[in-house]
Amino acid sequence: MDKQNLLLELGTEELPPKALRKLAEALRDNFVKNLTQEGLNFSSAQWYATPRRLALYIRDLDTKQADREVEVKGPAIKAAFDADGNPTKAALGWASANGIKVEEAQRLKTDKGEWLYIKSVKHGTETVSLVRDMFAKALAGLPIPKLMHWGDKHDEFVRPVHTLCMLFGSELIDGEILGVKSSRTIKGHRFMGQQELTLEHADNYVEALRTQGAVIADFEERKAAIKAQVEQLAASVQGKADLDDALLEEVTSLVEEPHVFLASFEERFLQVPSEALVYTMKGDQKYFPLYDAQGKLLPKFAFVSNINPSDTTALISGNERVVRPRLSDAEFFFNTDRKQSLESFFPRLETIVYQQDLGTIAWRSGIVAQIAATIAPMIGADVTLAQRAAHLAKCDLATTLVTEFTDTQGIMGMHYAELDGEDQDVATAIFEQYCPRFSGDLIPTKPVPMAVSLAEKLATLVGIMGINLMPKGDKDPFGLRRAAIGVIRIVIENQLELNLVDLIKQCCAFFGDKIKADNCAQTVADYVFGRLKAYYQDQGIGAEIFQAVLSTHPVSLLDFDQRVKAVVKFKELKEAEDLAAAYKRVNNIQAKSGRVNTPIKAELLQDEAEKKLVAHLNQLLPTINALYRQGHYDQAMTTLAELRDDVDNFFEQVMVNDQNEAIKQNRLAILNELSQVFSKTADISVLY
Repeated sequence: MDKQNLLLELGTEELPPKALRKLAEALRDNFVKNLTQEGLNFSSAQWYATPRRLALYIRDLDTKQADREVEVKGPAIKAAFDADGNPTKAALGWASANGIKVEEAQRLKTDKGEWLYIKSVKHGTETVSLVRDMFAKALAGLPIPKLMHWGDKHDEFVRPVHTLCMLFGSELIDGEILGVKSSRTIKGHRFMGQQELTLEHADNYVEALRTQGAVIADFEERKAAIKAQVEQLAASVQGKADLDDALLEEVTSLVEEPHVFLASFEERFLQVPSEALVYTMKGDQKYFPLYDAQGKLLPKFAFVSNINPSDTTALISGNERVVRPRLSDAEFFFNTDRKQSLESFFPRLETIVYQQDLGTIAWRSGIVAQIAATIAPMIGADVTLAQRAAHLAKCDLATTLVTEFTDTQGIMGMHYAELDGEDQDVATAIFEQYCPRFSGDLIPTKPVPMAVSLAEKLATLVGIMGINLMPKGDKDPFGLRRAAIGVIRIVIENQLELNLVDLIKQCCAFFGDKIKADNCAQTVADYVFGRLKAYYQDQGIGAEIFQAVLSTHPVSLLDFDQRVKAVVKFKELKEAEDLAAAYKRVNNIQAKSGRVNTPIKAELLQDEAEKKLVAHLNQLLPTINALYRQGHYDQAMTTLAELRDDVDNFFEQVMVNDQNEAIKQNRLAILNELSQVFSKTADISVLY
């Protein structure tokens, strides 16, 4: 079948930079789905995106759909003809709908009867006649939260649309989308190169934009160019750039041909904590901060421009002039805050409501301090320092600098505490109370910060769930999912042995009558343990392993983790599947015949297979129980695997429900012993 390359481009006003990649990828995925549904084959689908365009390049696309054989079953013969053998309305209508006469139809005989039937070839449609609708459908399915319309048009899109180009090889595909007709004319750069250019062939798109239009259409190429230029400039001043990927993505989405320049600011601003300066450079101005070899902020930054004037003096000085007032603001706010201690801001927290049913931030800070003081001795942290850190933790929310630069909360509190001469663990805890802030972020590793961070997260979980504000769908305004994952990571990755269930009950007691939810402690505990499923799935550990351990109702996250790791190792053993099947069989028999908790009586053992199983079990039990007590679940389960042959022989050779009631009860006692020893780590019956 003939093939050709397809180009689709929609030219627009400047698209939202933070959504550009998402829009382009969704457009490709939507269009590829449409191609598949239409039965059109291709070799690759590439997306292109700049601030003023979304484009697709489909390589080796079929020029038409393949012809296909169509079989259509009609009415049954009994319903197709009357008593005189004349076609009925049902037969005539079916034949007409399929473009034939009744007498031209074949007959299909089956065991269930005979039907009218036709087999025909449906010729494939030319691709060019399908493209417009497929592209329009793909655009309509983009994830755009808020559409807009422009001028006197009724069409809506994320931004006004100016051009549409649909080329199949060298052929222009006619059609109109979003009020714009397809044309060979596309837009170049706003200020450099040709502002309009004509495409003769789909294959010329990328190179024509580059050489004639001064536009780099490939998003990844622009991103790599920006990164390389920033790194080169940083190296020129013996520095290293802060190449935050989110910022790099956003800047890539703001320019069509990137040019990176070096600029500077006054060294006096370096007296301000660097995070505040970086916040305004990255967040407000989209600049890349530069650091020296020791990680100290340099009074320089790199910025990306969409133009490249021959004389860059005005461009550079203009960017320096723009950033100076923002840095001056940060300096002013910092100096204003430093006129008083961090603790002196605490009274202001008494006027800031955390949540209307839970009171002020000041009141909540007291709860966090109580929880931190409870956790501290459990993990070897200084109780006084943990309480002090919890007391100061939210004070920076009332400072001028954090009020203006909200993303610096915790960071500025840490710096202000250090400047006030607070203990370093207290200062660190003020920042790390928020950690982990995102997936893969660092977690607290020292006792005092761990105690405060855990207390902060447990206060959030207990307080919010205590007033029945559970997350719904993807809405989680108080960050309960993040708090639960934070608790999990801090406890497991720091190997902290805590009875989480008891700790949550103590937290509930601190909230007193503000807790309105029934069984709040259990709800919070179930929620935290439930989040372990996602935690382990991120590590490639299956849901069945999580479920197997959850069924044993552990009260410690660390213990839960040790059990999971043991089951993972157990599942790798060749005996695992047979033992899981045997355990399932044990449970099924016990469900029907009941559990027998009496000791096994040696004198009632009749069959050689049951004698051998009991002897082997008695031999292994001291070792297995000792391993369980020490938390060595993996070794305990590996030892249990030695019973496989004896368990298999027991079920093959021994009738549990013996006619002799005493023997039957004794054999049920054997099963109960097996059940108890197998279930100490996890319910292995759910593994397969």
